[in-house]
Amino acid sequence: MGTNNNKLKNINPEFRRVAIKIGSNVITQGDGSLNTGRMLRLVEDIAILSKKGIEVILITSGAVAAGRSEFSPSKQTSEISLKQIWAAIGQVKLMSNYQFLFGKYGIQAGQLLATKESFRDRLHYVYMKNCITAMLENNVLPIVNENDTISITELMFTDNDELSGMISSMMDCGSLIMLSNVDGIYTGIPGRSGSELIRVIDEEFEDPGKYISSSQSGFGRGGMLTKYSIARKISLEGISVYIANGTRDSVIIDIIRGKDVPCTHFPASSKKKNSVKKWLAHSDTFAKGAVYINRGAKEALLDDNATSLLMIGVSKIEGSFRKGDIIRINDEKGKQVGLGKAQYDSKKAEQYLGEKRKKPLIHYDYMVIDEKG
Repeated sequence: MGTNNNKLKNINPEFRRVAIKIGSNVITQGDGSLNTGRMLRLVEDIAILSKKGIEVILITSGAVAAGRSEFSPSKQTSEISLKQIWAAIGQVKLMSNYQFLFGKYGIQAGQLLATKESFRDRLHYVYMKNCITAMLENNVLPIVNENDTISITELMFTDNDELSGMISSMMDCGSLIMLSNVDGIYTGIPGRSGSELIRVIDEEFEDPGKYISSSQSGFGRGGMLTKYSIARKISLEGISVYIANGTRDSVIIDIIRGKDVPCTHFPASSKKKNSVKKWLAHSDTFAKGAVYINRGAKEALLDDNATSLLMIGVSKIEGSFRKGDIIRINDEKGKQVGLGKAQYDSKKAEQYLGEKRKKPLIHYDYMVIDEKG
């Protein structure tokens, strides 16, 4: 550890606060049991960053896999209940290992379990942000995982990739490092002849979705397609994202040192969103209704000049929502243009359709427009 310690001078500002996501396939073995040797290597990297004053937020998978290796049901149990039991057992095992390993380096670690409900409104969002901020200020390393014991269907994140994106956005991280068991995104199936690693995916890069398999692997719930989607979204919010191979020794340190690590890098966009807009950008699943806008309103919203959504531009209201709820903004063809916080309930919005002199249905400060329009 000491030999690497001197190599972290003149840290790039994007690495002053880093979110690191560790996938299940990185820290579990074939039978699902935790690979404590690999966990130790990653903990060593994070300990080096901590000693240099770099703030780290760790998002980790592995609880369900760890629980599966420890427990087999004695009675017929539903798949959902079994997963909840595995998560309950595995989360204890996962955290005890992390606490022991970080403790070897004098680092106090604390656990946060989250569901999508934790992000459903601005108040819950701020509470979680304040908690993690207080932990960082007191030199407690936050270790975040989805609460798989209660996360079912619509309450579930796509996987911890989505959670890591939401956490890094919420905490204004400079970078997000997503660790998988492959080096990044390839132009084909990794390891096959002619398949090459895509080193950089910036705003101008042709959509690489055609290269990416939607299949899942090992014990993880997501796949590379999810990683791409999250990385693209987060980079457009002004956060630099790296998809790298967590089974490589010192991979975290090497990325932060600027070493030529085989990985896929999504450079941060220069267009940064404020805290409210970051929250809105990740709130699509909480939308209570939708409004349809005419062509003129769409052109105004997509223009570079800031503008709110006025009632004169709204042609149709869909669903039932209250003042303060998040609603979708759709164009005339039903394509989503953005999201926003309603300043009227759906009944009043219906009454004011097409009117000129009412306050905006959605104020610009509480609206986020999809990048592609």
